[in-house]
Amino acid sequence: MIRLFVALELPAPVKAALLASMGGVIGARWQRDEQLHLTLRFIGEVDRHQAQDIAAALGRVNHVPMRLSLGQPGSFDRRGRIDSLWVGVQPQAEVAALARRVDRALVGVGLPPETRAFVPHITVARLSRDAGSIAHWPAAPIPALAWDVAGFALWESWLGTGGAEYSVVTRWP
Repeated sequence: MIRLFVALELPAPVKAALLASMGGVIGARWQRDEQLHLTLRFIGEVDRHQAQDIAAALGRVNHVPMRLSLGQPGSFDRRGRIDSLWVGVQPQAEVAALARRVDRALVGVGLPPETRAFVPHITVARLSRDAGSIAHWPAAPIPALAWDVAGFALWESWLGTGGAEYSVVTRWP
């Protein structure tokens, strides 16, 4: 079994700006450069045959190039406790439309549809129960840095000794 997700890759200047914003929260597990991405759809564990079907379906997704820029910082909580910090992107409508097309393609190969609302964001930290206040995050202002998105990718994820490790399986323009 392999664990997959679909995401946008980020250019080096965007990653550098995000890395500069990290800090100011005791106990946060900050993402490393190679972990930064914008998830379009989490797939989860599938066998190699289904992974091939997924890749074929994603290859048929119509992607319109777009220009995104970093937006405002935010957080997600679970049961009233903040568990992750993120930075949004603008404009949200274009990336959300791509996420819907990706979801439709995955449903077409037998995956259940995504039921959670899509919030275009880049996760920068995960917080444990004993993490400190987020009042001093971001550590540096997040610039409205813009970049062109010319494609998306299928990624594989596995847990390593230092947390989650990711690698791109296939890219589509």
